[in-house]
Amino acid sequence: MLLSFGSVACNSAPNTASTTASPTLMGNNDPKTLKVGAIPDQDPEKLHRLYDKVAKYLEKELKVPVVYKPVTDYAASVTAFRVGDLDLVWFGGLTGVQARLQVPGAKTIAQRNIDENFHSVFIANKKSGIQPTLNVQKGLVNLKGHTFTFGSESSTSGRLMPQFFLQQAGVKLEDFKGEVGFSKSHDATLELVQAGTYDAGVMNEQVWESRLQEGKVDTSKVDLIWRTPAYHDYHWVIHPSVSDRFGKDFIQKVQNAFLKLNSKNKDQREILELFGAEKFIKTQDSNYAQIEKIGREIGKIK
Repeated sequence: MLLSFGSVACNSAPNTASTTASPTLMGNNDPKTLKVGAIPDQDPEKLHRLYDKVAKYLEKELKVPVVYKPVTDYAASVTAFRVGDLDLVWFGGLTGVQARLQVPGAKTIAQRNIDENFHSVFIANKKSGIQPTLNVQKGLVNLKGHTFTFGSESSTSGRLMPQFFLQQAGVKLEDFKGEVGFSKSHDATLELVQAGTYDAGVMNEQVWESRLQEGKVDTSKVDLIWRTPAYHDYHWVIHPSVSDRFGKDFIQKVQNAFLKLNSKNKDQREILELFGAEKFIKTQDSNYAQIEKIGREIGKIK
C-alpha cells in the first residue's frame, strides 16, 4: 500500500555481530546449518525469546539444523547477510532493501499481515506541552524547538519514514532543539521520552501497542501525538546460497513454513503473538520500491 503522499520504510540492526565478518558470528558456519538473524529493534531478551522459538520451529519444519545468531546493530545484520554469516534475516523495510542490493539473487519471501499497512507513532512527554493531533502539518510542526530522538539510524519505522514525514511537513532536523538523538531501539525511545530525557520521539506502532498491553507505558507521562499513514515494513529475506546447500526447492519450503504458522497450534500461536501478528503473508520486492526511493533521497542508500 502506498502512502497518501509517498511511501518509505526504514531499518536498523542491533544485536551481537560486527560490521565485518564478525568473530561473534563465526563458530557455527557449518554449511548444513541454516543461520537466522534479525535486526535488533527491541529489548535483546525479547528477541532471544522470539527467535529461539523461530529457530526450533524451522528446524522441525525444514528438517535441517537451525541456529539464531544475534547481531549488534542494524548495519551488522546487513553485513552478516552480505558475507554469508546469516542465511535468513528478519529485516525492516530499509535494511531489507540494503541487503538485497548487496546480495544479487536474495529473495523477499514473507511479511506479517500487519507489515503491508505499517505505521510509526510520534510520542511526547506530557511536560513538553506538545498536544496530540490528527493534523499532520500541525502535529509535526509543533515539534520544532523541542528535543527529539529517532530509534536506530537505519530503522525504517524509527527513522527513515518519520524523517520523510517530517520533511513533508516542512520540519528539518535543525529545527529541533540541540542535536537529534538515535536511541538504537524502539524500547529505548519509549524509555527516553517517558523519562523526559527527550521531549518527543518516534517508534513503531506495533512495539507501542505491545508495551501498552504489557503496562510498560506510563500514560500519565507520555502521549501518542501523531500516527503516520501506512507503508510496507518488516519482512524475511533469504540468501540465494541456501538453494545450493539445501536444495533448489528450499526457499519455497522456508516460505511455506512461515505461511503455515497457525494460531490454533499453541507453539505456533506463541510465535505469532511474539511477532504481534495474526499470520504471515507473501510479499515481493516491488512493495519496497518507495522505501528504496526515499532511502536514496535521505542518503541511507547510495
